[in-house]
Amino acid sequence: MKYKKWSLEEKLEILSSCEELGVVETCRKYSVSTGSLYSWKKKHEKQGEAGLKVTYDDRSKELKQAEEENRILRKLLTNKEIELEIGRELLKKKIGTSDPRKI
Repeated sequence: MKYKKWSLEEKLEILSSCEELGVVETCRKYSVSTGSLYSWKKKHEKQGEAGLKVTYDDRSKELKQAEEENRILRKLLTNKEIELEIGRELLKKKIGTSDPRKI
């Protein structure tokens, strides 16, 4: 069975139907698992409609994109730091091995 994302209105309709028809009949009618139904019921009792609001949105996509960009930038920064350290080491060796009479 395919995973379905339910809107707030659909959840409220299903919960009201649950009171009329009962849990088993409502689950069959709307093809909802009993676990989901009881979870919605519990959230609705504790937080009201706010507890049933859809929590998936575009922010999670934006967050994933920002995390990926952050990972790439950290990698670039690490590579630059390594290049600079190598350059410093080469300068130290070059300065340390030069003949003081030639200066």
